[in-house]
Amino acid sequence: MALDGLLIHTITEKLRVVVGGKIGKIQNLSDEEILFHIHTPKNGNQRLVINVHSNTNRIYIHDHSINVPPNPTNFVMFLRKYCSQGIITKIEQIGFDRIIKIGIKGHNELGDTKNLNLYAELMGKYANLVLVNEEDRIMDVLKRIPVFENSKRLIHPGALYVLPPKDDRLLPTDVQIDQIDLDVPLTKQVEGFSPLISREVLYRMHEGQSFSSIMDEIFSSNNLFVYDEKSFHCIPLLHLHKEGKQYELMDGLDHLYELNEFKTRIREQCGDVFKTVAKEKKKHEKKLPKLEASLEEAMDLEKFRTYGELLFAYMYDLKKEETIELEDFETGNLVKIPIDMRYDLKTNANKYYQKYHKLKRSVDMITEQIRQCKEDIAYFTQLQEQLEHCTPADALEIREELIKNRYLLPGKEQKARKKKSKNPHVLHLRIDGADIYAGKNNLQNNFITHHLSRKNDLWFHVKDYHGSHVLLKSSEVNEKLIRICAQLAAYFSKGKQSSSVPVDYTQISQLKKVPGSKMGLVTMKSYKTIYIDPDIEQIESWIKQYEIK
Repeated sequence: MALDGLLIHTITEKLRVVVGGKIGKIQNLSDEEILFHIHTPKNGNQRLVINVHSNTNRIYIHDHSINVPPNPTNFVMFLRKYCSQGIITKIEQIGFDRIIKIGIKGHNELGDTKNLNLYAELMGKYANLVLVNEEDRIMDVLKRIPVFENSKRLIHPGALYVLPPKDDRLLPTDVQIDQIDLDVPLTKQVEGFSPLISREVLYRMHEGQSFSSIMDEIFSSNNLFVYDEKSFHCIPLLHLHKEGKQYELMDGLDHLYELNEFKTRIREQCGDVFKTVAKEKKKHEKKLPKLEASLEEAMDLEKFRTYGELLFAYMYDLKKEETIELEDFETGNLVKIPIDMRYDLKTNANKYYQKYHKLKRSVDMITEQIRQCKEDIAYFTQLQEQLEHCTPADALEIREELIKNRYLLPGKEQKARKKKSKNPHVLHLRIDGADIYAGKNNLQNNFITHHLSRKNDLWFHVKDYHGSHVLLKSSEVNEKLIRICAQLAAYFSKGKQSSSVPVDYTQISQLKKVPGSKMGLVTMKSYKTIYIDPDIEQIESWIKQYEIK
């Protein structure tokens, strides 16, 4: 569900904490998501996020740092030119429509102060971000809409900015009870209503609650009640008759589409990594059946030795024909031998011996190729699983690994900037005085197991799955810490959604690196196994509460 006018009205009231603030950095989190760093005199530093994705559009204040792509988009560069160091003079909603107008005291090309307006149009698939000058001319727009796509409203630099046409409906603040028809959806009667909140208000009114008290509850709410990605609002949705999650309003808007946006941001920043991993895995999966067919053919090499022996034995008694039938010395069965009529019988026999020796040599080679191909399929399957739950920083480390293994070429930026390699971004939790480290890719796993660890530390890995290396450093190991580490190992693996996931654990001194193997692969001399039911909510709360950054 897109935000409706009533929810945007409530959000707008909370956004006024940034009025009077100076705009610092402007960054894009993804192609359609902009982050403004705002320094306010009363409320400290604030991060304002405006998202105009067609399915996840919204505006909110973000309370922690986010990984930002290194390359800003053209629209972000334009905003930096005219709005950076500008002062936010006002934030207001246009009526009860899904448009928020942000007044900015910015500047022009000469540095002269100008009053600009940034319109955040949060209208579902038509969501957009438009910068307008004092003459209401569009300076630039995130999504340019030419006239052949929308003849009624041109959204393009240089065009006059015109608000969308409005229907003749009542304002929620002016509604009298006798003006409402309870048998007709409120979307057709009152401005700012979506079908979802219309059903909720009508349900409550049928239950005896007054329209004005419902509006008061909406306008004064500080919370967001989320039932799923399509059902959420700032008041409980009683008509759904089910339990929802309750968040502080801005925190709820931040988490609303967290998983989908996380994947979108990663794919936009590291799309080449996803494509390369998928392409290499598909290539090796196609190669494996061909190798197995070649091996099966090669394993039939004994018949060519038999052909050669029989031809040499009876060479002087035979007449050259396209097919010769001879009795096998060992089985007594008749053997049909194809003859190449271009050559005499001696040359045919020699060619069969040559084919026999060639296939004999190839069996070992093909067997090794099959082993290597299966290992590569497992490797790229592992990378795909790691990409499912990695951050942009983790994905960039996977790119480094692919470049090192020559599956990807280094980009121009990596050639230009040869910095000293930093330690990988491992997940570090500190719980009850113990340090717990979890790796989310092979670079991190290798760093944890072979560089960060000491021989008495405990090491955890999910059994029979690709997954995270988890390291426990503690002077006193107890069952609680073992279970937390096992939960993390299961969480960062394919067994995340399973139950009774087996997790092996042992001391680092019991590990051995496999010579010549892919990064991160080790064997264990001895170990114990614990069975865990991954509790995703509990694990995520641990990460949020105990992570050391």
